[in-house]
Order: sequence, then structure tokens, then C-alpha cells
Amino acid sequence: MSDITLSAGVRANLLSLQNTADMMASTQNRLATGKAVNSALDNPSNFFTSKGLNARAGELNNLMDSIGNATKVLEAADNGIKAITDLIESAQSTVKQAQSANSDAAGTNIQSDSNIDTTGTTGATTKARVESQTLTALGMTGVGNGGAADSNLVITSTSENGVTSTFDLDAHFAATGKALDDANGDGTTGDNYTISDLVDDINASGVATASITDDGRLDLKASGNSQLSLTITDQDATDNTTQDGATGTSIAAAFGFAASASEDLSSPADGDYVDAGETAVTWADGAAAGDVDTLTIVNQAGSTDADNSELVSQFNSIMDQIDELARDASFNGINLINGTGNDLTVAFNEYRDDNKSELTIASADLSSSGLSLTDASSLSSDEASLKLDSLSQALTTLRSQSSSFGSNLNTVTIREEFTKNMMNTLQTGADQLVLADTNEEGANMLALQTRQSLSTTALSLASQADQAVLSFLR
Repeated sequence: MSDITLSAGVRANLLSLQNTADMMASTQNRLATGKAVNSALDNPSNFFTSKGLNARAGELNNLMDSIGNATKVLEAADNGIKAITDLIESAQSTVKQAQSANSDAAGTNIQSDSNIDTTGTTGATTKARVESQTLTALGMTGVGNGGAADSNLVITSTSENGVTSTFDLDAHFAATGKALDDANGDGTTGDNYTISDLVDDINASGVATASITDDGRLDLKASGNSQLSLTITDQDATDNTTQDGATGTSIAAAFGFAASASEDLSSPADGDYVDAGETAVTWADGAAAGDVDTLTIVNQAGSTDADNSELVSQFNSIMDQIDELARDASFNGINLINGTGNDLTVAFNEYRDDNKSELTIASADLSSSGLSLTDASSLSSDEASLKLDSLSQALTTLRSQSSSFGSNLNTVTIREEFTKNMMNTLQTGADQLVLADTNEEGANMLALQTRQSLSTTALSLASQADQAVLSFLR
């Protein structure tokens, strides 16, 4: 091609056309790729800066997976804490049932040591004969007449808070119109007041539960109280009347308390009769004939607990469920509530040196042992109280740990959002350095196409000038 000689005009137009073609090729490449800088040759500074920004955005994007996993691990731990909290509240309910059963079993009880006197009665059984016995036949007089009664029967129950409730037979007769010879209080005599009527009226009062045993003894019980007392008084015409009735007419013997004695359960015995389950029995003979003889029996609430074996089984089963639930609260092999030493570290930037940014979330032991919860053995009154204390402390621990995990989750969520925004900033900045303005490149292409057409026309005109020389040679 070097042997071909072109005129100056043709060569100039050819060069212009070649430059235009090169620029069109470059513009077409920009339009095709959307980038103004496609290689380091286009713009080294922008190309490598953009490459670095995109590389960091890519590293941050890789961290998003671990941050997302950390969020799920914390959510799994929180779900576990909520479920364990529900189980502990269920355990509290079980212990409270045991306490209620213990309270019912730990009441007071006064029972005569022999059957009530049945002299003059008829009936197929001792119980039937006792129930038909009249209080008059037992020696009671003047009940309900107002003022100081000749005879009376008073039952007093004292609650654990010191509140007393009383059944006073004399006051009951005065309030209802009943009398020893008028059991229904209608003003008509002849229907004598019996032991059966007395039992019904005591039960109706709610002070205690009265009954007659099969062998004819008077039985008084009260649940959930601290003390129960029975006082029976009677005017006896004999001086020096004894409790067993050997001398004089003893109201104590008539009601079956002839041989009743105080019971001291302390070891060694202390003689105060005020300890749990102890009973104090006193007999006071009137100072002279005609004075009131008084039998007083005071029983302190016993410490007997109910049989809570079924509730114990339920409680221990809940403890097992707490352990199983703590083991199951894992995500992707990471468990934050089934023991210490399984901490979770979340990286927030791409550095692993002193410039690294990360959060270490400490694991916790929220199993039954980690919460200082142990199996129950009997759920007695003392054990039930201790269990409630430990369960309450466990709930406090769970709430504290839940708050800590919640704070960590909030931090991870904030950093996750920040990382997303940072990635967008890096990618946007990188694109601004290398992306082409398609509108501008389109306008350039149109101008280059016009220039190419003009260059082609100019080249044609230059060739026509050479052809004019050829015409002279013809």
C-alpha cells in the first residue's frame, strides 16, 4: 500500500474519516457496556478507584450473611427464653397447688377421747344414739336466757393473721330464738335441742367443721387456721367437781372429755403447749358449789403436709422440659442459652486487624441447673416456699438475659442496616467513576455519524479533483 500515492486532499479526508470511525467505535462500546471507563487504559485513576470501592462493597456483602445468621441466632435464643418463662410460670402454679393442699392438711382438730354420754337414748348405732342425745340430758341449763348462762359451749378459730371467728351457743340461741327445749326456735317447746342440732349449727356458722364419729365422739376441725379452741361451761351444785366426773357432775365427762389431757410434742417437752400440733387441756372447778365449772381445750395447727406425690411428678417433669427446651433453642449449630462457652462473634467490617469492628454476644446457661432449679422431693410447706423463691429468682434471671439479648439484637439490626447503606454508597461511588452518560454518548454517536457522512462526501470530492487531471490526458 505504500506504493500508492494519495493526494494531500484525499489523504487528509481519509485520515479524518479514520478518526471518525475510531471515535464511533469507542462511543459504540460505551453505549454497549454503559461504562465510560472499561479498562485501565481509559482512565487508570478512575478504573482502579472504582475497582477498590466495588471490592470493599463485595466484602461487606459477604458479611451480610453472617450478620443475618446472628440475627436468627438471637431470635432463636429469645424464643427459647419465652418458652422457658412459660414453663417456670407453670411450675409456680404447681407449687402453689401444693401449698394450698398443705394448708388444707395443716389445720386444727379437737376430738373427744370417748363417746358422748348416751344415757336415755335409743338407736341402732352409737353414732345414732349420740346424735339423738339432748343437751339437757348432758347437764346443760339456762342456755339462751340472756346474761350469764348457766351452761354454754363456745368454739373459736384463729386465722394465721390473728383474726378470730366464734360460735357461741348462748348467743346463737338468743339470736335465733332457739332453746334447749325448742330446737327450731318457733316458740313451741317439746322439740329438744340435740347433739345433731348442735353439729348442724356449728357447721352452718363456718367457724369449724363438726361431726360425730362412728364410735360417738365429737370431732371439730378447721382448715388453714393457726388455733382452734373449745370451751364448755356448766353450773355444778357440787364443790370440787372433777373432770372425769368421779366427784360431782362433770360437763367434760358428759361430752366425752373425761380423760382428755394436754399433749406436748416438743422434744424435750417444754410444757408450754403452744408449738405446732400441741393441745392444752384445762379443767377449772368452780370455787364453790353452784359456781361455773369450765373445760377449755386449745389445739395449735399441726405441721402435717399433704401427699403431693403427683404434683412432685409434674414439677420434676417441667424441670426436664426446661432442659430439653434449652438444648433445642439453637440456630445453625449455635445455641446461646444452653451453657456458657458458646459465645457468638459478629463481624461488622472487612478488617481482621486492630481496625476490626465486631460484637461478641456471651452465651448463658438457662437450663434448670443454670437457673439453680432442682427437682422436688415432697413439696412440703418448707420445700414449696423454697421452690417459689428459686422460681422467682429464675424469672428475674430470664428477664435480665432477655433484656441483654434484646439489646444485642438491636445493635446487630442497626449495624445490618448501616452495612446495607454503606454498600449502596460504595457501589454508587464506584459507578459514578466509570459509568457513561448514555444521553451524551448518544448525541456523540449522532454527531459522529453526521461527521462520517460529511467526510465520505469530502473524500469523494477530493477524488473528483484527481479525476479532472485524467481528463486532460484523454
